[in-house]
Amino acid sequence: MLRILHDTKIDFIKHWRTAIILTVAFVVLGLGSGVLTGWFSYSIEFTGGTLLQLEFKEAPDAARLRAAVDKAGIKGAEIQQFGSPTSYTIKAQDEASVAAQDAGAEGVSKTITDALTAELGAGSFEVADRMAVGPRVGSELRRGAIVAILISFLVTMAYLAIRFEWRFGVSAVIATAHDILATLAFIKLIDLEVSLTVIAAILTVVGYSLNDTIIIFDRVRENLRKKRKEPLYDTLNRSVNETLPRSVLTHGTTLAATMSLLIFGGEVIRPFAWVMSFGIFTGTFSSIFVASPILMWVEAKWPRENDVRGAAAPAKA
Repeated sequence: MLRILHDTKIDFIKHWRTAIILTVAFVVLGLGSGVLTGWFSYSIEFTGGTLLQLEFKEAPDAARLRAAVDKAGIKGAEIQQFGSPTSYTIKAQDEASVAAQDAGAEGVSKTITDALTAELGAGSFEVADRMAVGPRVGSELRRGAIVAILISFLVTMAYLAIRFEWRFGVSAVIATAHDILATLAFIKLIDLEVSLTVIAAILTVVGYSLNDTIIIFDRVRENLRKKRKEPLYDTLNRSVNETLPRSVLTHGTTLAATMSLLIFGGEVIRPFAWVMSFGIFTGTFSSIFVASPILMWVEAKWPRENDVRGAAAPAKA
């Protein structure tokens, strides 16, 4: 059987200060850039509007498409090539288009297709997909996404309170909050559009990272019972090293799958693959360099009664 990184004795915990500096710098850089360049761009599901996916018989001139759409009164529409040279998406999210969509009819999409038919001729393209969302529906979806994230946090805290004692639970929740902030900073840095797919990816990252943290904390709890006189600093390092082979194999294979989706999956699945690929990295990082040092700090701040291990060994810079 293949055995990798067996019986390692790497001092992970001593790097906690470096980890904090890197994390804070990355989050400030990502979220801080929103002050200069504007905050997140949201998909039509959240803002309302019209999305058309068109398949042309011959590769069209994008400038000609834009001129036809503008001439039809749909201002500021986003026209992008989508996959092959003959596939395009047209998004209309300006206030007038959103307001028109709220009337209930698919008037905006009909206006666009009529304008393109007049410009390029009948039969020159087919509508492969269309989406029309009114502003009220978009607002409800945005509110629903926020509620989903909050509920996931509450369920997580309830689960941790039942499975672990509060010290472990607090550490895991802070590590999970770190993952969400780092992922949002990443989304902002690569200017990824926030859509339902991205929200689903964020929730998946939360579950993935939490599972990784729980596996390490399970080992910490086992080692605390076995080696009651060992300083917590050494117990944490021992636990991370003992789970290291499993972590490398699990994260490596999962990352290979998400990278495959990122490269070969196409535009529809690519946002999910971007967030998941980064989430695997930040989830692994937080389980080792955030959750464990925070647990050590909590144990030192609120020591257990009759703790024969004494206070945790001071962290080495």
